[in-house]
Amino acid sequence: MSTPTGPVDLEAVQHTLETTVMVDEVRISRPTGTPPLDVATGLVGPAPTTTVWQGAGAVLSAHGLAAVEHLVGGRWLEDTASWYGLVTPLSAPLPQRGDLVTVVAAKSPAGGTVGRTWQALDPGEASTVAVARITRLDEVVTA
Repeated sequence: MSTPTGPVDLEAVQHTLETTVMVDEVRISRPTGTPPLDVATGLVGPAPTTTVWQGAGAVLSAHGLAAVEHLVGGRWLEDTASWYGLVTPLSAPLPQRGDLVTVVAAKSPAGGTVGRTWQALDPGEASTVAVARITRLDEVVTA
């Protein structure tokens, strides 16, 4: 990791993140009601949701988040307790705890993220000095 010797150009870092990291299409949706009960099986179905935002972003593992630090030349995210993190532009709304994140389309088909869903563990992080929105995620495993 390099240490900046002068002022950090936050707009340049933001541009780098938006053009090299946030290359997938992600959807943030919010549960809006009660999950339906299938009386025949006794199983609870998925809760109805509404789309909060859809656009450019990235779902990165903790290893991927660390790699981005090297790409932008400095530490821009503290260590995460969660294995995954959602990175979205500052123009995206702050996700709320419980929001669902789905990768709709990926630039690299080998990434293995398309169609997978994660749940926001905490509200999206906010900061006085920001270059991207970061939200900690946990994968939703479906049977």
